[in-house]
Amino acid sequence: MLTKANIAVLVSGGGTNLQALIDAQSNGVLKSGEIKAVISNRAGAYALTRAEKNGIPAFTVTKKECGSQQAFEERLTEIMKENKIDFIVLAGFMSILSENFTAQFPSRIINVHPSLIPSFCGKGFYGLHVHEAALSYGVKVTGATVHFVNEVCDGGKIIMQKAVEVEDGDTPEILQKRVMEQAEWIILPQAAEKVSEKICRQKGFIS
Repeated sequence: MLTKANIAVLVSGGGTNLQALIDAQSNGVLKSGEIKAVISNRAGAYALTRAEKNGIPAFTVTKKECGSQQAFEERLTEIMKENKIDFIVLAGFMSILSENFTAQFPSRIINVHPSLIPSFCGKGFYGLHVHEAALSYGVKVTGATVHFVNEVCDGGKIIMQKAVEVEDGDTPEILQKRVMEQAEWIILPQAAEKVSEKICRQKGFIS
């Protein structure tokens, strides 16, 4: 049996992108990596239930309980070490990670953002706000981007993008759903496989 890259998925909500990754493990799209931990910064997030249903260790780590950003990130780091995590996927994770944390995992943290970066990204652009901005600006094409995470919000190197058409009569909610279904749920597993395969090659798991 081939050794795989160990993945941790950080979440905050329902975990639809997490589900796309879990499904990708089952259907062979994500074959070089395996989800070994799901961590939520919000207690009771449904993503934790998705993890538990699939036998994946699930953790809740909140900034409130930890008392500070530093303690919060130290706990995240502990979980990464305990589970021998090779790289991290941010899948709807609504918390900014400090440079101290991201520097520990250079080119080992990826994020999915619901626009075609460099459009509608950076501080304040998250969730429905992104789609509200796209509709307000009047763009005809939007999409999703998977990128590496560094100290700049949405500023890391782009791994993959997929375009999605904006249709007449779209609301932010309708557009959000279409971008998820036609872009995010497709390119996030593909990007996770791409990074996993590279890690496996670097570690000599595959030639």
